[in-house]
Amino acid sequence: MGFIRRHQLSCLSNLTDLELVANGISDIEDRSFERLGCLRRLQLSFNNISVIREHTFSGLTALETLYLSENPLLNIAEKSFKPLVNLEELVLRTLGCPLTRITVSKLNLTHMFSSIPVNLSSLTVFMGPGPMSLAAGGVSTTRRPLTLRLVSSSVTITDCHVPLFRSITAFLVAGRAVRCGSEFIGEHMRNLETFEFLSDFPPHQADLSSLNALTRLRRLRLQNLDLVQQPGLGSLLHNLTSLRTLVLFNCSLGYLGASLARDLRHLTGLLLKAEGAVDVSVGFVQALPSLRYLLLQNLQLYCRCDNAWLADWARGSEQVEVCVSRPALEDLRCLRDDTDSPIFLRYAERECFSAVGCFFFTCSSLAVALLLLVPLLYRRAGPYLRSLYYILGGWASELGRGVPSYQYDAFVSYSGRDERWVVEQLLPGLERRGPPFLRLCLHSRDFQLGKDVVENITDSLYRSRRTLCLLSRHFLRSNWCSLELRLATYRLQVEHRDVLVLLFLEKIPSRLLTAHHRLARLVKTRTYIDWPQDPAQQEAFWERLWAKLAPASE
Repeated sequence: MGFIRRHQLSCLSNLTDLELVANGISDIEDRSFERLGCLRRLQLSFNNISVIREHTFSGLTALETLYLSENPLLNIAEKSFKPLVNLEELVLRTLGCPLTRITVSKLNLTHMFSSIPVNLSSLTVFMGPGPMSLAAGGVSTTRRPLTLRLVSSSVTITDCHVPLFRSITAFLVAGRAVRCGSEFIGEHMRNLETFEFLSDFPPHQADLSSLNALTRLRRLRLQNLDLVQQPGLGSLLHNLTSLRTLVLFNCSLGYLGASLARDLRHLTGLLLKAEGAVDVSVGFVQALPSLRYLLLQNLQLYCRCDNAWLADWARGSEQVEVCVSRPALEDLRCLRDDTDSPIFLRYAERECFSAVGCFFFTCSSLAVALLLLVPLLYRRAGPYLRSLYYILGGWASELGRGVPSYQYDAFVSYSGRDERWVVEQLLPGLERRGPPFLRLCLHSRDFQLGKDVVENITDSLYRSRRTLCLLSRHFLRSNWCSLELRLATYRLQVEHRDVLVLLFLEKIPSRLLTAHHRLARLVKTRTYIDWPQDPAQQEAFWERLWAKLAPASE
C-alpha cells in the first residue's frame, strides 16, 4: 500500500476493527482516521512507519487497542496520542531505530498523551538495544490496574514517585537492569501483584533487597540473575506472604535454605531452573506448607547426603506434584570433586538412605514406645510422682533454710465452708490464748498472692511445725483438702515425727470415711480430737489442743 491518504478510509464510518499488518505502510496522512469514530481496534504492526504526526490519530476517540510494533519509528510528535481518550491497550515497538524528538532515553508518556487515558490497562514499550529512560511526566493516573511491559538493554524510570506508577499491578521488564534513579524500582511500586524481571547476568546488577517491600506480590519471576552476589539474599523473599507462584529461571542460587522461604506460606507453585549446582535444604520445602507444584529443570546437585532427602521426597510426596525434567530424576547425575559423576539415586541409596532409614526407624520406634509407656506410667504412678515432686520441693526449701526455723506453729487445712468456725472458734481459742501466742497459717489469710496454689500449700506446710486438719463433710468433698491431707501424710511418713493432728468438727459416719482410704487408715492408727458440742467441755478442749500445738519448750 505504501501510503494511507485521508480520503481512502472516509467511507468506513461504522468500522470497528482495522488490521493493516505487513502492508509496507511508510506514511499516514494527517486525519486519515478522522471519520472512523467507531473504530475500536487498530493494527499497524510490521510496517515501515517512521513518523507519528500530531493529527495522525485524530478522530479515534473510541479506539481501545492500538498496535504499533515492529516499525522504524523516528519521530513521535508531542500530544500525537491525545485523541485516544478511551485507549485501553498500547503496544509500541521499534525496530531498533532511536526516537528523535522524544528519544529512547527520554520517553515521556504525558508528552505523548497530554493526559494519560483513564482506561489504559496495558502499555507495552519495546525500544530496541539501547537504554531507555521512561517518565510519566505528570500526576494523571488510570482508573484501572495497569500492566506495564518494558523491553530495553536497561530501563530507568525518572519519576517513579508519581501516582501513575502506584497504579501498576503487573510489571514485566526485559533488560539488564531496572532502576528508579540509581535504585531498584521495587521500593516505589508497592501495589505490584505480578513482577517479572528477565535480565542477562549483568556485570553490575542492582541490589534487589527492596523486592521484599512488594508485600502484595502474587507472582514473581526472576530470570538470568546471579542471586548469589546479592548482599541481601537471605531476606530477599521475606514479607512476601501473598506470593502464590515463584519462578527462578536460570538464576545462580548456590543454596536454598529454610530462612529464604520462611514467609512463603501461601506459595503453591515453584519453578526452579538453577544456573550451576545448588544445594536444597529439607527445611526449604518444609517452610512451604501450601506448595502443590514443584518443577525442577536442569537440576544439578552435589553428591551429598544433605541432598539425599530430595529424591525420596520427590517420589513419595502426596501433597506436592514434583516434576524433574532435563534430565529426569532417574537419570540425574550428582557432582563431586573427582571426575566420577554417579547417578544421584544410586548414590543416595548406597551412601545415605541406609543410615537415614535406620536413624528414622530407631527414632520412630522410641517415640512409639514412649507414647505407650507415658500414659501407663502416669495412670499407675502419677499421684505418687506428683507427691514426690512436692515433697522434694519441700525438702529443697528446708535445705535452703538450713536449721529448721518454723514460721508457723500449725498449718490449718480446712474447707472454705467451715471458715466461720475457724474465725469464731479456732482463732480466739488458739491465737489469742496465751502468752505465749500460737501462730496459725490459714490459706485465706497467709497464702502469697499471685503464687501457684500448690506451691503455696507446700511452702506453708513445711514452714509450719504441724498440720491441723479440720475434718467435716465439707472437708471430704474438697479436692484441695484432699491434696493437703495427702502432702501432710507424706511428710509424716518421711520425718517420722508427730506432725499431723486430726480434729473432727462433727460426727462423720464410717461409711463416708471408708471411701477416703488414706483418712480411714489415719483414723485407725492415730489419736484424734473431737470438737465438743457441750460448751462446758470446750475450755478443756482448747487447753488440750493448745498444749499439742505449742512448741515443746513452752
